[in-house]
Amino acid sequence: MQRPGDFIDGAFVSGEEDALIVTRSPADQNDIVGEHIVTRSHIDRAVEAARRALPAWRRTSRQERESLLRRYQEEVRKEEDNFAQLIAREVGKAIWDSRGEAKALAGKVDLMLGEGAELTRDKVLEDLPGAVRYRPQGVVSIIGPFNFPVHLPNGQLVPALLHGNTVVFKPSERTPNAAALLAKCIERAGFPKGVFNLVQGDGPSAARLASHPDIDAVLFTGSVAIGRKILEANLHNPGRMIALELGGKNPSIVLDDADIEWTARQIAFAAFASAGQRCTATSRIFATPGSIGPLSDRLAELAKNLNVGHPLDVTSFMGPMISEGSRAALLEAQGRARAAGYQVIQEGGEFTVEGKPGWYVRPSVHRAPSAQVRVEGYSHDELFGPDVAIYPVSSLEEAIAGANDTRFGLAASIFTKDEAAFEKASDEVRAGVFHWNQSTAGASGRLPFGGVGDSGNQRPAGITAGTLTVWPQAVRFAPPADAPLPSWPGLNAD
Repeated sequence: MQRPGDFIDGAFVSGEEDALIVTRSPADQNDIVGEHIVTRSHIDRAVEAARRALPAWRRTSRQERESLLRRYQEEVRKEEDNFAQLIAREVGKAIWDSRGEAKALAGKVDLMLGEGAELTRDKVLEDLPGAVRYRPQGVVSIIGPFNFPVHLPNGQLVPALLHGNTVVFKPSERTPNAAALLAKCIERAGFPKGVFNLVQGDGPSAARLASHPDIDAVLFTGSVAIGRKILEANLHNPGRMIALELGGKNPSIVLDDADIEWTARQIAFAAFASAGQRCTATSRIFATPGSIGPLSDRLAELAKNLNVGHPLDVTSFMGPMISEGSRAALLEAQGRARAAGYQVIQEGGEFTVEGKPGWYVRPSVHRAPSAQVRVEGYSHDELFGPDVAIYPVSSLEEAIAGANDTRFGLAASIFTKDEAAFEKASDEVRAGVFHWNQSTAGASGRLPFGGVGDSGNQRPAGITAGTLTVWPQAVRFAPPADAPLPSWPGLNAD
């Protein structure tokens, strides 16, 4: 059992116990992954350490900051297997999935020190003369999610440190152990004291950090409800950078000419990988008359045959949901949908793994009575579980209207051989990430990642994450010594 404490000012520390986080694996409630004391005053202590470290760190040469990040890269690479094991146990994410997340940590350093850094390079305008210079935000708070407990914060942490910011990171209370391992990698890389700080905590801890008077930016990944609270808590701080990556109710449009086998496999992955607990998971399908029948049949067959099991079992495609409450909420929402006339194409429901008491559920496929049906708590709300609903539409135009019938706008896709249909949909569907013949759950670190509407506040991460950690300063250089004296109409210079 792990109990490392918080990482503040270059060392792991313990404190008074305001609460105790006991992490039990959602895949096996007998597996206690770790215990962590919550000391809410540590938020203040961590912010103070970050503030003290900021002047020296922002003046450290870029070459030295890059060198330290390369050492960090080596440390996370050494720990890939340990990260994968912790993610699988804490999140319940299948080991193949957890390994993918663990491997992405080192790759993100290459990306953010390469292509990503080009977006925030100082630029000199020789003919002005002048320049654009990018200055660090200052003390950056990162509040992370449970579903990608290290990959998503790492994508913000790396550019923040590269650009001379100091960081206070509060992970989800469901995934403290993977975050503690990340802090150990920072410690072994040799960053100066206070540059990176980790504080374990619960909801009150997150609220305290997001509204702390001495931070300069909040980078949050999580639910719409918490994102709104963060905005409300910072109404009196108009100059503070608030970047929100929130949820999704992501649609896929399937036209008559789609390759059904390819489409069904892409959608099955997007709907059910990570037990549907991805913000980019496909939850709505709008299918035209020629595609809906064969797609429904094939998707149901795939859902039926996906292996659900313990995440450390290499034969498992997906593990459990994160909690008993999450599973219960999903099953309740599905019940409301069925009462409203949704047809069960593939039955889901609770699932038991022998000897491993956990929050398992099978993938579900439903078919709606129409594209216009609206069921409170199901059809337009993010379920964050392995469930997808198919909606019949008669045309591309009706499919686009259905796709846009949501307050979210994160990811969307269309399956068709018709490039004109793709171009029309990509132009008219409001989504921060749009795919052609690919699942909504796919993403490239070389592209922006974020959404509109309730999916975010148009400050995407991905390749553009570095832009969230800096602010641009316009600089005008001194005119040449032989420049003529300025003169204006009405100026009496004699």
